[in-house]
Amino acid sequence: MAYPFQLGLQDASSPIMEELMNFHDHTLMIVFLISSLVLYLISLMLTTKLIHTSTMDAQEVETIWTILPAIILILIALPSLRILYMMDEINNPVLTVKTMGHQWYWSYEYTDYEDLCFDSYMIPTNELKPGELRLLEVDNRIILPMELPIRMLISSEDVLHSWAIPSLGLKTDAIPGRLNQATISSNRPGVFYGQCSEICGSNHSFMPIVLEMIPLKFFENWSTSMT
Repeated sequence: MAYPFQLGLQDASSPIMEELMNFHDHTLMIVFLISSLVLYLISLMLTTKLIHTSTMDAQEVETIWTILPAIILILIALPSLRILYMMDEINNPVLTVKTMGHQWYWSYEYTDYEDLCFDSYMIPTNELKPGELRLLEVDNRIILPMELPIRMLISSEDVLHSWAIPSLGLKTDAIPGRLNQATISSNRPGVFYGQCSEICGSNHSFMPIVLEMIPLKFFENWSTSMT
């Protein structure tokens, strides 16, 4: 999760988030180089007194500054499209979980089990235990196995919501009457925090998401105890 005064992205916990962070660094380096070049040219024009009349009509320069931006855009677009298609791919998910957004809580249903479903509400501040995080803890965490592809079906029963967990690179809109799909796969066990990322009413800030990734054998024990 994020910490105070954090400047960068949260630590990646999924292959998709690792790809997104690499793309972010790749694009940021291109932006930095362009900004440095423009700043250098502006400072050069402000400080130098030399005038080159021959460059007032230079076809070579115009050709370069037309082709160069097109090449830069291609260098940004190709890896972006690759990650976009990777995010849409779902290869043989071992588990499917249906997530429904409500005003203002989440409900989860494990569709591969007969009777495994529950609601997840934020824990009020006055009921928090020592060490728990304000506005982020819930009474029922969603538990999933790590290192396995999991399909999330996301929808809403009232207004627009958005199911988002930054450290896993997930952000999917929950739209009434529509079923959106996302893939979860975590590289490591842990507790991952998120929040509703679509303004959905007066209590929009009080819809946290807590996802706990555990090894498969512990998940089997948990699912057996819940059913």
